Amino acid sequence: MSKHAGTAKAYLDRLVQHLNSLNFEEIDAAVAVIEDAWHRGNQIITLGNGGSSMTALHMITDWNKSVFMSTGRPFRGRSLVDNVGLIMAYGNDVSFQDIFVEQLKNVLEPNDLVLAISGSGNSENVIRAVNYANEHGAITLGLCGYDGGKLKAIAQHVVHADVADMQLCEDVHSIFGHVVMQKLCYSVER
Repeated sequence: MSKHAGTAKAYLDRLVQHLNSLNFEEIDAAVAVIEDAWHRGNQIITLGNGGSSMTALHMITDWNKSVFMSTGRPFRGRSLVDNVGLIMAYGNDVSFQDIFVEQLKNVLEPNDLVLAISGSGNSENVIRAVNYANEHGAITLGLCGYDGGKLKAIAQHVVHADVADMQLCEDVHSIFGHVVMQKLCYSVER
């Protein structure tokens, strides 16, 4: 163990090392997928569990407000994690594994983008939603960590934080949301 283990420096050194090892072309391609959906006027729908649900919600909050305010062009973002009553109703009446797919059945349109976040890449409710989206003409983007799990295999586009540390995965996913916002808000023609 390093003398800095458990310190801010140790954590940030590991984060910087991991950030430098990311596939930047993969990230830029994923940003372009979101930008294309926005320009087409399709919905960008986010989902995830636990900390990933908060990342999914944070992205939509930032993108809906800031992209529109910066560009004047509507951003049709929605998150499937923000209606606790609806989530609990589907969880109770159908199953927790179906809380996202049941919502998609009601709102998904062809060519919408479903952005699914799972640190492990194996959350069953996330996998079911991505499979449904793939089968119903949507575009899918998976943000995953560890070895990528099932999500890496089934999503049409992927940002993979290839590290076995949930906090570092979540940092990468959050940073990805900020990269998208910077790209859409500040580098588009108005």
